Amino acid sequence: MKSSSPKATHPQAAADEHLLIQAKAFAEPLLAGAVLESGEETLAHAQAVAEIVADIDPSPILQAAVYLVYACEYLAKPRDVIGKMFGDSLASLAVDTKQLVRVQQQAREANDPNGANGIGNAQQRPESVAAQTENIRKMLLAFSRDLRVILLRLASRLQSLRFYAATRAPVPPSLARESLEVFAPLANRLGIWQIKWEMEDLAFRFLEPETYKDIARKLDTKRVAREAYMERVKGDLQVALAAVGIQAQVQGRPKHIYSIVKKMRGKSLVFEQVMDVRALRLIVPSTNDCYGALAHVHSAMAPISAEFDDYIAKPKPNGYQSLHTVVRDVDGLPIEIQIRTQAMHDHAEHGVAAHWAYKEAGAKGYSGVTAGSEYDAKIAVLRQLLAWERDLTDPQHAKGLFDDRIYVLTPEASVVELPQGATPVDFAYSVHTSLGHRCRGARVDEVMVPLNTPLKNGQTVEIMAAKESGPQVGPSRDWLNSELGFLASHRAKAKVRAWFNAQVMHETIARGRELVDKLLAREGKTSVRLEDLASQLGFKSADALFEVVGKDEFSLRNIELVLRPPEPALPQDDFLLLKKNRFPDRANRSGRSSGVLVVGVDSLLTQLAKCCRPAAGDAIRGFVTRGKGVSIHRADCANFREMAARSGERVIPVEWGQQRAGHDARYPVDVAVEAADRVGLIRDISEVFAKEKINVIGVQTQSVRQVAWMTFTVEVPDAARLDAVLVRVREVKGVRRTYRK
Repeated sequence: MKSSSPKATHPQAAADEHLLIQAKAFAEPLLAGAVLESGEETLAHAQAVAEIVADIDPSPILQAAVYLVYACEYLAKPRDVIGKMFGDSLASLAVDTKQLVRVQQQAREANDPNGANGIGNAQQRPESVAAQTENIRKMLLAFSRDLRVILLRLASRLQSLRFYAATRAPVPPSLARESLEVFAPLANRLGIWQIKWEMEDLAFRFLEPETYKDIARKLDTKRVAREAYMERVKGDLQVALAAVGIQAQVQGRPKHIYSIVKKMRGKSLVFEQVMDVRALRLIVPSTNDCYGALAHVHSAMAPISAEFDDYIAKPKPNGYQSLHTVVRDVDGLPIEIQIRTQAMHDHAEHGVAAHWAYKEAGAKGYSGVTAGSEYDAKIAVLRQLLAWERDLTDPQHAKGLFDDRIYVLTPEASVVELPQGATPVDFAYSVHTSLGHRCRGARVDEVMVPLNTPLKNGQTVEIMAAKESGPQVGPSRDWLNSELGFLASHRAKAKVRAWFNAQVMHETIARGRELVDKLLAREGKTSVRLEDLASQLGFKSADALFEVVGKDEFSLRNIELVLRPPEPALPQDDFLLLKKNRFPDRANRSGRSSGVLVVGVDSLLTQLAKCCRPAAGDAIRGFVTRGKGVSIHRADCANFREMAARSGERVIPVEWGQQRAGHDARYPVDVAVEAADRVGLIRDISEVFAKEKINVIGVQTQSVRQVAWMTFTVEVPDAARLDAVLVRVREVKGVRRTYRK
């Protein structure tokens, strides 16, 4: 392929080298005299980081990015300036890396109990150190769509630790903890052990200096004699392997103090029981030679079978391959030996970074890399990062952080996790429900933005909130309009809906309280305790009573029956006499018939109850009153149930009679309508009744906080006709519900 030919790669390599020279020349004047928070000169730090990066990947492009990252601090519009001079790819890399540096610095300051910002304000309180460590890991993942950002951060952190070690300057504990708990595990997951081991040892040295010195002292004991002995073993092994046709490089393996301490603590061992204090590494030409060398080693020295691992046949999750064995020398002391090919060794040192191409993206992808190899490299990295994510979260609840989560900061650098597309309103509700309700404006990276602005990884968000006791407290209904894009979080949407539901409930209770208060005033019972009244009626509280009254689900007649003393019951013989009385004159004087027949009794006076207003077609029941004939109620009438429970003997069967020819009976019924108040609402509802030829004989309306409660008294021929009309009323704009009272 053209991209892999010498003619194609040579000009590209020269261009990349020229780009590095340009980047360095661009940054040096900006960084001259600048000093980092650690006390290290910024330019010296950048040069050291570039050298670390060069050990991982020799491409000059990533080294050039190092200088541009630190130059960002001194540019007003770094993305525009760097993009114009060096291309959009390097501009994005530099700006994203600098942004991640700022994010982590703020988070460390927030989590450091001795730091100036260690205590958050009441609006946005930093979480626990453990939770923040977890969120910083997640933020690293969120930025890791471009692995180069992660490698630059790993290299920069390693250089900072080296500087603290060289100068013996005090190390912030939060920085050392973050190195040990966040950066080193990420380097391990990516397989970049060259950085991982050194970073762990340096961070551990700062966090537990006494333990570090103790292990270092023990390693130094008889160090000269031990190293001389290991040199003899190396020479003997190399000669013996060459004799059987295996050309091997035999190397001593560095002793990593932190790994020794972890092994001692994890397996409850003393220092003398750790078996990899003396260790060798064999690098051979092929996989077959790995197993051939293993056979020779096991024949020359006694193997410890429990300490053998074949990571070639079964690689580690991050792709690491090698044979590990522990043998005993002639003195019975253990020696750990690792056997691998050069390709396996390169991967062990640099992990997935060894396969990643850091080239400027061309029209057909990264130059010098086939589409297939670039794709495979990206997939390999994503697999490792996603595996690291699963290591740190509950596997049954892990989510794909690359696609659907972002991580932003409070002004105190507390990391907040949000769904992709989240806005400042989502952020406010994530911090605290009260802050969400009071959210009125937002600054993102110190710039005022609209509340429906989508947030991005690493941004700092500050909420402008109304006072808790102010008149403007409460969310906007616009926030629930998905087309306006104010909310992306299901949790925030639920909180907004809950607020409005609570407001409707308050309005309903207020309406019910007003109706009950008016009834008590009419009855002259204003001294009655509302809680006692509610208890008498079977409610747990007065508000529970007001709620059902406000919804027209509980008749005020029930309250009247409790407030009024019961009349003395009629003697049994008077009741029988009343039941037999036909009342022919009264029925005739009434001038009209209710259309109801009392089963087994002719011409008995009947009247339709006003509490439930039955209409033809309704299931009905009769109740014999005192001196007023039979009162006709709907079967579901609460008043009827109350009277029937008290005087069941007065209940009498009734049914609707046949309609007389030419007699168009109409029954008055009450219809309740709940709707969002607006201009023209009553007119629109009345037009529906008019079109349906329904006569409206009365209207009562009340509006509380833009919610209209209306009661229409209409005349209908039967219940079925009423049901059909109510369906049409519900179609009127703003109407929430309709029902018969």
